[in-house]
Amino acid sequence: MKKNIAIVAGGDSSEVVVSLKSAEGLHSFMDKQRFNVWIVTIIGKTWQVEYSENEKYPIDKNDFSFTRKGEKIVFDFAYITIHGTPGENGILQGYFNLIGLPFSCCDVLPAAITFNKFTCNQFLKNFDVRTAASVLLRKNEKIDSQKISEKTGFPCFVKPNAGGSSFGVSKVKSIEQLEPAIQKAFSEDDEVVVESFLAGTEVTCGMYKTKEKRVVFPLTEVVSQNEFFDYDAKYKGQVQEITPARISSMLTEKVQLQTARIYDILGCKGLVRIDYIISETDEIFLLEVNTTPGMTPTSFIPQQIKAAGLNITDVLTEIIENELNCNTLIK
Repeated sequence: MKKNIAIVAGGDSSEVVVSLKSAEGLHSFMDKQRFNVWIVTIIGKTWQVEYSENEKYPIDKNDFSFTRKGEKIVFDFAYITIHGTPGENGILQGYFNLIGLPFSCCDVLPAAITFNKFTCNQFLKNFDVRTAASVLLRKNEKIDSQKISEKTGFPCFVKPNAGGSSFGVSKVKSIEQLEPAIQKAFSEDDEVVVESFLAGTEVTCGMYKTKEKRVVFPLTEVVSQNEFFDYDAKYKGQVQEITPARISSMLTEKVQLQTARIYDILGCKGLVRIDYIISETDEIFLLEVNTTPGMTPTSFIPQQIKAAGLNITDVLTEIIENELNCNTLIK
């Protein structure tokens, strides 16, 4: 009998549009011969199955099921593709744990840690992972631009602590630009991170693990036409994405090993993508860990899967069946 798969999208942040595009991508990639696949949107208190354009059914939050024409359909697995709260920060993972529904990505603690950029970077520093110098600011806290600039220097980046897709991010080149950029970031989140600028080559590396194997993908080199890899670069084509990255095989291997190491340190699960800057002296600096990476046809992970000579439908099937089998064993 086919398993029922929910692709869970939406969320309560500015990334909702990106999440819905990822859901469409995932729906197109999944094996419909093996699975029954539906898109479930969670936006605020409205949880519903997008059965078709004209058919939408409310989710019963008691067991994450829905009823259509008198038939109750219960999901066997949730593929979370919410970029932002509540799907990337552990909240939805906790709910699925409570009702016993297997899901695709990291568990509560790794999701919570990685969603908070400052906490994640501070945590990984204990494992000798290099990160940029940074300052954490909270809403209603006094902003001391001079102290911040002494810590990070210029240029620096100002970004929401728990956000993505470059919403609210600014590259700041002078102390006069600092406070307006901080206020812009506060419009997205109650916490803001100011980070020193790292010169070098930006790369990103995806991977996944099952009980049987570990697969680390080729790197993608990111060359933005803009000041940095902002929203327009990410989603409006103002960027070169080169897979595999134009770096040495030795450096590629180092980044891949670092990716696998961070994945294990954090206790990640499913598809994860980790972003880095490689300095001119070949030092590897962590930018951030993405535990629910974009999954549109042009996103990094599909590009890297293709470059690795793999089939994305097979990869998703492996991830889903690995979790279903693990869950069966636990029960």
